[in-house]
Order: sequence, then C-alpha cells, then structure tokens
Amino acid sequence: MGLFNRLKKYRFEIRHFIILFIILAAFQVFLSYLHNISSNTLIEQTMDLYRRDSAIRLGNLATTSLELLLEQSLAYPLKTEDSRRNTIQAFDIILNQQTLQQNVDEMCIIFSSGGQNFVIDDGSALYDFIFTQREPLYRNSLAHRVAVDYFKDFNKEIRDSEQIYCIWDNIQSFHVLVPFVPKGEYEGVVYMRITPDVSNITREISTVYDETGIIFTALILFGLLAMFYITSYTVRERDLAQKELFKERERQIKADIAHQKEELFTKRIYHAHHKAEKVMGFIKDEIRNLSDKNINDFKYIVTRYSNFISRVIYDMKWYDPPVHATRNPIFSTNINDVIRFLVTYVFKRVYSENTAYDFRLELDEKMPVVQINEYVVWEILEPLIQNCIDHNKGQEVLITIRTCYSPAKSMSEINIIDNGKGIVPALLQVNQNGVKEIFLERSSTHENAKNSGYGCYIAYALSTKRCGWQIDAENLESGGSKITIQIPLN
Repeated sequence: MGLFNRLKKYRFEIRHFIILFIILAAFQVFLSYLHNISSNTLIEQTMDLYRRDSAIRLGNLATTSLELLLEQSLAYPLKTEDSRRNTIQAFDIILNQQTLQQNVDEMCIIFSSGGQNFVIDDGSALYDFIFTQREPLYRNSLAHRVAVDYFKDFNKEIRDSEQIYCIWDNIQSFHVLVPFVPKGEYEGVVYMRITPDVSNITREISTVYDETGIIFTALILFGLLAMFYITSYTVRERDLAQKELFKERERQIKADIAHQKEELFTKRIYHAHHKAEKVMGFIKDEIRNLSDKNINDFKYIVTRYSNFISRVIYDMKWYDPPVHATRNPIFSTNINDVIRFLVTYVFKRVYSENTAYDFRLELDEKMPVVQINEYVVWEILEPLIQNCIDHNKGQEVLITIRTCYSPAKSMSEINIIDNGKGIVPALLQVNQNGVKEIFLERSSTHENAKNSGYGCYIAYALSTKRCGWQIDAENLESGGSKITIQIPLN
C-alpha cells in the first residue's frame, strides 16, 4: 500500500508509457539474443559430445569386426585359394566399406614390429602380414603420415591401458585410435579419421528453438502492444477529462480574479471617496473664509484641492490607468512643494486643535523635480503620513519629514520618521515575494479592519508599480518608525 500511495503522487503521461514500452521491447530483444546465443552454445556442446561418442562407437565397431574375422580365420585356417580370396575380400569390406560412409575420411591398421611401424589399408596386405609375415610397402606409411604420428604419440598409453583414444583437431575431425587385440594380445591400433556431419540435426534443433523464441517474443510484444494501447487510451481519456477540468478551473480563476479586482477597485474608490469628502470640506471652509485679503491664497489652495478631486474622479474611471497618466515628460513635480502643501493644508487643518501631533520638515532644496503626476505623489505620501498618526494615537508624536538628494548616486530620498511606539514587528515580516506585511492588502492592527489596511498598500502599489520607486519600513533603535522612499533619477 505504501508503494501504491507513492505512485499515486506521480502523473503518468503518454510519453512515459512510450519510453516504458521501448525499454521493455529492447529488453525482450536482448533476452531473445541471449537465448539464441545460449541455445546455440548448448547445441554445439551437445553435438560435440554426440560426435565424439559416435566416432568412438564407429571405430570400436570396425575394430571388433576385424578382430572377430581375424580370430575366425586363425582358428579355422584354409589353405585353398578360394578361402584366401574370401578372407581378403572380407578384410577389404571392413577396411574400405567404412570410408564409403559420409563421415569416415580415413581408415587403416598400424602395427609395430621390430621397432618399425607398418600401415595397412587393404585386405591383401593385411592377409599377407598376418598369415605370411610379409611386410607392407613403405608408401603406405607416407600416405597415412598423420595416423603414424598419432600412433607414435599415444602407442605406449594405448598399450598400457588398452583404452580407446579420441583426439579432436581444429577442423572438426576426430582421430580415433582403437587398440587392435586379436586373441587378447595387443598388436597395434585401428586408426580412423572421422568427421561427423550433424549440421542437419543442429539446423533442425536451432529452427525449433528459433520458432519457439519467435512465438514467445511475439506473444510478449503483442501483450505489450495491447497494454500500450489500453494505457494510451486510458491516458488520453484522462487527459481529456483533465483538460476540461483545467478549462473549468481557468474560467473559475478568471471569474475570481475579476471579482477580486472589482472588490479591490470598489475599496479603492471608497478610500479615495473618503479623502475627496475631506478635501471638499476644506474647500467649503476656504469659501466661508474667503475675503478680499486672501483671494490669491484662496485661488492657490482651492485650485490644488480641486485638481486632487479631479484626479480622484479620474481614478474612478480606470482600474489600471494608462502609464502616461502617471509618468509623463509634461509633468514637473516638486516633491518639497507637495510635502509642504500636505502638511500645511491637509494635516494641520485636521489636527490643528490637537497638540499631540507636531510636524518638522527637513527639506533639501536641491531636490530635482520628478516627471510624475503631482497628485500621484500626493496619493503616495498622504497615507504614509496618516499611518504615523493612526498608529500612535494617545501619545505626543513628532513626525519628521526629510528629503535629500545624492548627485553621486543620482537618487533622491524621502524619509517619514516618527518617535512613537513603532510598527508592530509582525508587519515587518517579509513574505515569499519579498514584500513586507505592512504593504500588503488588509494588513492593519485596527480591531475593526474591514475598511482598513489599504493606505500603505495603495502607496506601495503606486510607488513601486507605477512610478518605479522603492519603499521600505523599519523600526528605529531609539524608538519610533521610519519609512524610506528612494527615487532613482536616471
């Protein structure tokens, strides 16, 4: 069960079964090759034993026939010419009839007498040598030189043991030396050179083995083909079902993404609408306080308020506004002016009666302008400053806003620092995407966070994705927190 459960984790494709089929087929071909080699080796070894045994039996049979005929002739000698002719004919039949067989190449009798070796290969010479002690011609020894050499090598061993010797040469011939012992006395050897031809038997056996191997291989291959067809059909059906499932999941994910975009867009509108309501209240206050003396200030302040509201209304039209509406060479925004306006005409108007919050501006006048829409910069800085206030309620807080420009690095930097209780450490944890929790959607320490946790998220999204800036948050060792925005100018 453990192995089955582990296999269930893997998803087998049609290519896996193709590879498996190729491996099994190659393995079967290799096995067939090994079986063929081993079968041929077995047949060759068996045939070698069979040829050797056949050669020994044939030599023994011929020698026994000669011994019996010779013993009978010696036991009942007949001096007539007819008996002599019949005996010679019988010897010739035994000596020459063997060579008529397909497998017998040479046959002779070798005697040793007086330190000389005599070779006899016909009945007349054998009769004369046995009955009249006439030595055979020397040319017979030359004709059977190989037989004489074998006789010289093994004569002593054969005389002592009276055993049949069978020697195999390199051309598939057996040289058989059978002791010739008429009347129980060793007289010499009967030599036969035999080349058994068992090619027909070997061919038939090999054919049977090959047919069996082919049938066995065909059955296995057909079985593998059937398995491959069944598995490929099953995998194809599974893939079709998975394809339909993936399409359904894709439609569901697209619907979920669209729903999430609509939900986020709605909350962004709610967030922007809340700011617009606050700014509209500021405009009403300016109208009520309008007089001849502050007409120019009124125009400056109300114009910027109105432009901000226009930007809010424009954002309501687009979930993802075009890039040129955020970054464009026609924009020339002074970040220091935006910070002064936000602090003076937004935050100090709200918290003017509350002495718990104070602002200190340390602005570098060498800060170059940026080609970013002024009210996008407003949307970035306002929630970050507001975050310093919201998370330090109930205590006196000094909010320091510092800007600086580094020509060597070609980079501007904005620091928003407070001396409050700092950011909750959990919000400074980095997720798997390298983003800190404080800049994620719905990240808030408010108990009622239904409409909270979007300010820093919107600031992070606008600064990094729209403007190409870098933003980070950290706690200071002396207390409080620090938000850093880096603005590359190249």
